[in-house]
Amino acid sequence: MKRNQVDFRNFPVSRLAEPHTEGQAAADCGLKLWPMAEPADHAPPRAAPHASAASQPRLRSIAFVWESFAFHHLERCAACASHFAGGLDVYGLEIATYDANYNWREGSDGTGFSKITLFPGEVRQKIGTLRCALRIVATCLRIRARHVFLCNYEAPAIFLSAIALRLLGRHVVVMQDSKFDDKQRHIGFELFKSILYSPYHAALAAGQRTRGYLRFLGFRDERVFVGYDTISVERVRRMAGTEAAPSAITLAERHFTIIARFIAKKNITLALEAYAAYLADRSHRRPPRPLYLCGSGELEPALRKKAEELRLEHVHFCGYLSEEEVARMLGSTLALILPSIEEQHGLVVNEALAMGVPILLSDNCGARDLLVRSGVNGYVFEPDNAAGLANFMIALDRDEAEWTRLSLGTRRFLPAADTGFFVDAVERAVAQFA
Repeated sequence: MKRNQVDFRNFPVSRLAEPHTEGQAAADCGLKLWPMAEPADHAPPRAAPHASAASQPRLRSIAFVWESFAFHHLERCAACASHFAGGLDVYGLEIATYDANYNWREGSDGTGFSKITLFPGEVRQKIGTLRCALRIVATCLRIRARHVFLCNYEAPAIFLSAIALRLLGRHVVVMQDSKFDDKQRHIGFELFKSILYSPYHAALAAGQRTRGYLRFLGFRDERVFVGYDTISVERVRRMAGTEAAPSAITLAERHFTIIARFIAKKNITLALEAYAAYLADRSHRRPPRPLYLCGSGELEPALRKKAEELRLEHVHFCGYLSEEEVARMLGSTLALILPSIEEQHGLVVNEALAMGVPILLSDNCGARDLLVRSGVNGYVFEPDNAAGLANFMIALDRDEAEWTRLSLGTRRFLPAADTGFFVDAVERAVAQFA
């Protein structure tokens, strides 16, 4: 088996061990650090002017840079800290406390690594490009980062940081889940985009379509490693407070669930139309299952109006949910529905798999590549096919044996959903520079 392939039959569900509590902490005025024990040599003396190469401070850390942190960012850093304990210190660099696009609330999971907030209390989108780039580069130098993993390649500050870090001899890796089929592409812009990737030595990709897109943009195949979008399966199950399906909650108590931002690309209107078709089917005798819409966004008024027009009495708008509330919601879900027109990955699919929930998702969703096989742990439909989605909803509602089979089928995909898969990809990327 090739190094970058995963054997789903033998891959462990979780590679998380006890958190490592030793490492090198950064001392930076005004920067928010995740608590971590500091060894005595955390601030080495400046080398003498004519010191030999052997006497220079050893680059012994790895840094992951994201705009703001949610649970899954902390979990990936913690898993890497455990895995690389004794070899590389792990740092999680959060650019800002807040992000205008996501309502992430910082979690408490994440020990064994140093978390540094570069701009505490600020919103990422309000930070100037040069100011942001300088802070990223200065912090990476201060913590002696040898390997730097960056997200959001298209942001000017990230591009400038990648160039500077590469010129300074660091190994720079881009983390990405974009795919070629996310939107209509134009050759001129794609050629320009390839320039933005030029500073990077390697890439972490969410799935095979992302990998193919990165190859199209100029990366060599052996420098692209699949395993980016992951979560902690154990954390989701712990927060849910119940066993994963098909155990615990009975089938009769379960409901359909959508967890997404209420924006156009999530295509929730189509799901409402499919739910109306599901309700119109009179062949089932039991009361119809409710549909829970979990999220918020600019289209909420329009979606509420659409539900009223279709007379959908069993649709419940639940608002924005925290990570713990999401886990509990999935614990009582019959099937997760993700009908997106554009979806780079869809981490809620990972969370649903952790709870044994079958997936109904459009073929535009990136999570389909690794985490969903139609007829094995869910069904895949076209994002303009409301009738197809309705038929899948009817099938799962009627056939308990089929639902149970799909629920049990989710277990096969847990290794690729869990943080251990991210650690494996990082390890293979770092090994390229050995």
